[in-house]
Amino acid sequence: MARWFYEDVADALVSFLPPVYRDFGSQISGRNIKIWFGEDHREHYEVQQLGRSKLEIGFHAEYSAEARNEAVIATLSKRERSWRRGLGKEAETGRFIGRKDWRRLSEVWDGPGLDTEEAAVEAAERLARYITTLEKIRGSR
Repeated sequence: MARWFYEDVADALVSFLPPVYRDFGSQISGRNIKIWFGEDHREHYEVQQLGRSKLEIGFHAEYSAEARNEAVIATLSKRERSWRRGLGKEAETGRFIGRKDWRRLSEVWDGPGLDTEEAAVEAAERLARYITTLEKIRGSR
């Protein structure tokens, strides 16, 4: 993926979010886009490249203390029935891919054609689903 891909995700994301969720912080690089609400960006939503042909979409807890990350995901796991209705069976909780102390609630897309404008729009739509589903549970808005 290139930076333009994540910029396209950001541009499309706003159109998929209700107005209450359009005021967010963000960071874009050549490998990912991170979206967060409030001052603390250690709990955030992300679309990121994994390897050559994989894309992860979802929520991350990236505190330096593994126990705090685990607590964030445990809180969400208690409401799994609620978020499962919005996110479906593709979403899974677990360790962050590639780092054992961080946690995630995300899904991985695998295959060719993930570096297109159409894929960026689809990723933005899916990221918006994570945001609207999980922010209701997290109570940030």
